[in-house]
Amino acid sequence: MKTAIVCGAGGFIGGHLVNRLKEEGYWVRGVDLKAHEFGNDQADDFVIGDLRDPRVCDALFDRKINEVYQLAADMGGAGYIFTGEHDAVVMHNSATINLNMVEASRIHGVDKIFYSSSACMYPEYNQTDPDNPKCSEDSAYPAMPDSEYGWEKLFSERLYLSYHRNYGMEVRVARFHNIFGPLGTWTGGREKAPAALCRKVAESENGGTIEIWGDGKQTRSFLYIDECLEGVRRLMESDFTGPVNIGSEEMVTINQLVDIIAGVAGKTIHKKHIEGPQGVRGRNSDNALIHRELGWKPTEPLKDGLARTFAWIQEQVKAAKTVA
Repeated sequence: MKTAIVCGAGGFIGGHLVNRLKEEGYWVRGVDLKAHEFGNDQADDFVIGDLRDPRVCDALFDRKINEVYQLAADMGGAGYIFTGEHDAVVMHNSATINLNMVEASRIHGVDKIFYSSSACMYPEYNQTDPDNPKCSEDSAYPAMPDSEYGWEKLFSERLYLSYHRNYGMEVRVARFHNIFGPLGTWTGGREKAPAALCRKVAESENGGTIEIWGDGKQTRSFLYIDECLEGVRRLMESDFTGPVNIGSEEMVTINQLVDIIAGVAGKTIHKKHIEGPQGVRGRNSDNALIHRELGWKPTEPLKDGLARTFAWIQEQVKAAKTVA
C-alpha cells in the first residue's frame, strides 16, 4: 500500500485529493490548521498542526512516506489576495510552509513531492488583453506577477526545482487555474469567483440584481475539481517534472460566468458593476504542454461543473437561512 501526506487537507482541493487517493488504495495522512469544514475528508490519520513549525513537519514522517502533496497555503479570492492588506502574511506563511515541507521530505527520503503553484505567477504584462492572454508555461519570465501571492508561488516553484536539481528529489509542479466545485469556501471573504457568484445568485430572487467587481469584461477560465485531481494524479504518475498548467481552456468573461450560473439556476439576474479588486485583465490556461507530455487535457464543459457547484451552494444558503 502506497502512503501519502496531503498538506492542506482541511481545504477545498486538499479534502477532495485525500478522497481521490483513498479511492486509489493509498494510506493517507492529512494535515492542516483545521479539520475540513464540510467533513470532506476520509484520511486514515488527520493531524491538526501548523506547518510553519518545522517540528510539526518532521513529526509527520513516523513511517515511510511515498508521496507528499503540498497544497497548504495562505490564500483566498480576489477580495483577500489583491487588496494588498495581507501581502506580508501571505508571503511569510506560504514560503515558510514550503521551506519546511520540502526539507522534511528530503530528510525523510520521500519518493515524490507535488507542489501546487498557481496561474497567478504569470506576468501581468501578458494578461492585459482580455481576449488574448498569454499563459504558456514558457512565458513565466521575465517575471512580473500581479500580486505578492503570485511572487511567492514563483519563488516556491524555484525552491522545489532547486531541490530536484541539487538533491535529485522527484518533484512535480503544477500551476492551477481557478479550481472550483462543491465542498469549498463559499462565503466569508476568501471564496473564489465561482463560489461567490453562485452564492449571490442563490441568494437573489428571480429578476434580482447582484454586484460584480469591475465591468465584468475581465476573462478567466475555471476548472472543475475532479478534472484538477485527474491532472494531478497523471502528473505524479508520469516522468514529467513540470511546471505545467492544470486548467481549462474554456475562457469566459465574468459577465458570462454570471449568465451561465443564472441559467443553471433558472433565474434572470441583473448585474450592478462596482469598484473592487479584479486581478489581471485576462487569463486562460494554455494546455499544449500538458497534452504533449501527458497525452491528456481537461475537457468538461464549464456549465456542467457549475451546475453541480450551484446545487451544493444553494443547499448551504438554504441551510444558513434556516439556522438564522
